[in-house]
Amino acid sequence: MHNMMMLQRPTMERFSTPEQLGRRSRRVWLVFAIFCAIVITAALYGAGVYGRVTAIEALQGQGRTDANLKVALLRAVLERPRALPLLLADDQQVRDALAAAKGDAVATLDRKLESLVSGTKASVLYVTGKDGVAIASSNWREPLSFVGNDYSFRDYFRRAMEAGTAEHFALGNVSNRPGLYISRRVGDALNALGVVVVKMEFDQLEADWREAGRPAYVTDEHGVVLITSIPSWRFMTASPLSADNLAAIRKSLQFGDAPLTPLPIAQPEAIGPDVSIVRAVLPGSSAAEYLRLTTAIPSTPWQLDYLVPTDQAISATVRETRFLALTVLLPILAIAAFLLRRRHVSAMQIAVSRIAREELERRVLERTEDLSRARDRLEAEIADHRMTEAKLQVVQQDLVQANRLAILGQVAAGVAHEINQPVATIRAYADNAHIFLERKQIAPVKENLSSIAALTERIGTITDELKAFARKGRTAPEPVELRSAIEGAVILLRSRFAGRLDALAIDLPPAELTVVGTRVRLEQVLINLFQNALEALEGREQAKVEVLARETTDGVDVIVSDNGPGIPPAILHSLFTPFNTSKEKGLGLGLVISKDIVADYGGRIEVESSESGTRFTIHLRKAIS
Repeated sequence: MHNMMMLQRPTMERFSTPEQLGRRSRRVWLVFAIFCAIVITAALYGAGVYGRVTAIEALQGQGRTDANLKVALLRAVLERPRALPLLLADDQQVRDALAAAKGDAVATLDRKLESLVSGTKASVLYVTGKDGVAIASSNWREPLSFVGNDYSFRDYFRRAMEAGTAEHFALGNVSNRPGLYISRRVGDALNALGVVVVKMEFDQLEADWREAGRPAYVTDEHGVVLITSIPSWRFMTASPLSADNLAAIRKSLQFGDAPLTPLPIAQPEAIGPDVSIVRAVLPGSSAAEYLRLTTAIPSTPWQLDYLVPTDQAISATVRETRFLALTVLLPILAIAAFLLRRRHVSAMQIAVSRIAREELERRVLERTEDLSRARDRLEAEIADHRMTEAKLQVVQQDLVQANRLAILGQVAAGVAHEINQPVATIRAYADNAHIFLERKQIAPVKENLSSIAALTERIGTITDELKAFARKGRTAPEPVELRSAIEGAVILLRSRFAGRLDALAIDLPPAELTVVGTRVRLEQVLINLFQNALEALEGREQAKVEVLARETTDGVDVIVSDNGPGIPPAILHSLFTPFNTSKEKGLGLGLVISKDIVADYGGRIEVESSESGTRFTIHLRKAIS
C-alpha cells in the first residue's frame, strides 16, 4: 500500500495546477516555520540558561579568589597591632606609670607610646588606669588628646578588665572616627593596674578595596557594616536589627548616632552555601544584579561580603552560548529547508514551465516599455539640464556685472568724500586771496596761492593713489612719522574750521615715533576723526577735542576724544556700515574707509560713546627702525 501511494503521488502532482501546488507549499512552509521557531526558541532559552550558569560559576571562582585575597590582606592588617598591647602589658615603664599615675613616669610613657605609633600602622595607642581614665597616650601633644578621658563605659575596657583581653570595633567618642580597639589588661584579675589600648583604622585598606571597583564590606556578629569600600554603607546593617539589639547598641554608643538602616541589597537568591545572587543599588547608579560571596574572617567574629557585578559577564556568556547554538542549529535547519524547497521546486517545474515562459515574455515587454519611458524621461531631463545651465550662465554674468557696478559706486562715493575736504579748503583759501587782493596785500595772497597749490597736489596724490589702487591695490606701507601725519591733518582742517580749532588739544608725539602705513592715508583717517569730533561739538560751550598718542607693548595708540553729546545707540550699533550716517548731507563712508585703511596696515579702530562724549582709539603697528 505504501509503495502504491508513493507511485501515485508524482501522478497527482503532475496534474496539479500551480495554484494548488502553491497552496500546498504555503501550508508546508507554515508548518516548517512554526517548527523552526519552536526549535530556535527552545535552543536560545536552553543556551541562555546554560550560559548564565556557566558565567556564574566562572564569576564564583574568580570572586572567591578575590575575596580570599581581601581576607588575607585584612588579617595581615589586623595582626600587626595585636602584638602591641601584649608587649606593653608586661612593660615595666607601663607598670611604673600606672603606679605613679603622674609625673616623669607618665611623661616618659607618653613619649614611648608616641614613638611606637609612628613606627606602626596603628592610629593611636593609650593606657588607662583601672578606673578607665587615660593617663598616657600617643597623641598627648594634640588638641584632641585622649589623656584624661574616661573610657570605663567602653566594652573593650570592661571586657579587658574582666577577661584580660578584648577587641571591639566602635566610633571614637573624641576623634569621631571608626576603628578597631584592641585592649589588654595590665596585671592579673586580682591586682589589675589598668588597660593598654591600641586603635586600628582601616582607611588605607578601604582605599585599596575601592580601587578594585567592586563593592566589599565587613560585618560583625550583628550584621553591622564595619569596614567597606563604599563609605556611605558604613554602619548600615545586612538585615534589620531586632529591637533588643538595636537598643543595646544605641546605649553603648558603639556606633554613635548612626541610623543603622538596612543595606540597599534585596532579593537574595541562594545558589550555594555562601553564594547568592542579589540586587544592589550602589551610590550614583540604579539597581543591578551582583554575585555575593560571603567569607568568614579567622580570629574574628566578622565576615566579608564581596559583590561581583554579573550583568556584563552573564550577558556576554549568554550571547556567546546562543551564538554557538545558532551556529550549530541554523545550518541544520537550512539544510532541511533546502531539501524541502528542492522537493517543491521539482514538483512545480513541469506545471509552471509554460506559465513561466509567458510570464517571462510579459515581463520582458513591460521591462522594455519601462526602459523606453526611462529613456524619454532621461532625454527630457538632459534637455532641462542644458536649459538650466544656460540660464545659470546668464545669471552668473548678471551677478558679475552687478558686483562690478557696486564696486565702481563705492569707489566713486569714496573719491567724492575724500576730495571734498581739500576742495573746501581750496575754496576758503581762494576767497581769502580775493579779499587780500582787494586790500592789495600781496604777501598773504602768495601764501594762499601756495597753499592752494599744495592742496591741489594733495588732490592729485589722492587720485593717484586711487588709480594705483584700481591698478595694483593699496600702496605698500612704509615707516611714517606720526607727528607729521597729525600736523598735516590739522593743516587741511584749518581753513574749514577757522576759529574752531582752538577746541583741539593735541599732545604731539616725539618726532622719532614712526608707525606702519602711508602718510596720505593716515592723514585721511585723522581728518575723518577730527572732522567728526569738531562737527559733533558745533554750538556747544567749552567744546574740547583731545588728541593723544602713546606707545603700547605691541604698537602705538592714537586716541581722539570729545565732550560732545555722544553717538545715538541706533547709529553706534552699525557705525562702520557703509552709508550709515546721522548727518543730513553725509554719505556714511568716512569711518568705513578709515577702518579699512587702518586694517590694511594691521591695525584696528575702537569706539566708546556715552552722553558725556565719544572716544575713538586707533591701534597702529609700530615701525621697526
